[in-house]
Amino acid sequence: MKSYRWRPHPWHGLEPGEDAPKVVNAYIEITPFDSMKYEIDKVTGYLRIDRPQSGSSLPPCAYGFVPRTYCGDGVAKFEEDAREGDGDPLDICVISELPINRAEIVVSAKVLGGFCMIDGGKADDKIIAVLDNDAIWGKATNLKGLPSDLVARIQHYFSTYKTPYNAPAPDIVKDLYGPRQAHRVIRAAMEDYAGRYAAENGEESV
Repeated sequence: MKSYRWRPHPWHGLEPGEDAPKVVNAYIEITPFDSMKYEIDKVTGYLRIDRPQSGSSLPPCAYGFVPRTYCGDGVAKFEEDAREGDGDPLDICVISELPINRAEIVVSAKVLGGFCMIDGGKADDKIIAVLDNDAIWGKATNLKGLPSDLVARIQHYFSTYKTPYNAPAPDIVKDLYGPRQAHRVIRAAMEDYAGRYAAENGEESV
């Protein structure tokens, strides 16, 4: 097992996971207790305050991204309303029985599905997963294994989390998809990453 002598960049230095796209590494940026929107600083790899949350709702679960993924043309091709990907790592929501109450951690997450969100004409998919081997949710194989109200709450959060008061929602949340489509999206995001960054990292593109 290799070990790091220094802190790797969470986006570029960590791996998506040995069993990706079924079980992936998720780097957590935000917890259900955060009223601030934190986001990875793409240069330093540290968390930066992006903005205070616009509304009163808090994230319904831990939220972050899958390392070494990139939402580019490969991800955008799945959604006809998207002209391109949003240029960020692929977002992931991780549900667990016990609360994940700190960020800047890496968790193993079992992928159950997801949905596409259109943000300014750009594909901004959200993968929905559960903590791998979770005592309550770890046996779920798709989104039907989760409470429908919880899944709806996740969709509602992302449809409103950028919305100013008394203003229409700027983002469009699309229908849910299951694990097979989620796996396709993750593979596409991994391929988009390789196409975008492999040359910079001295690696062969897939």
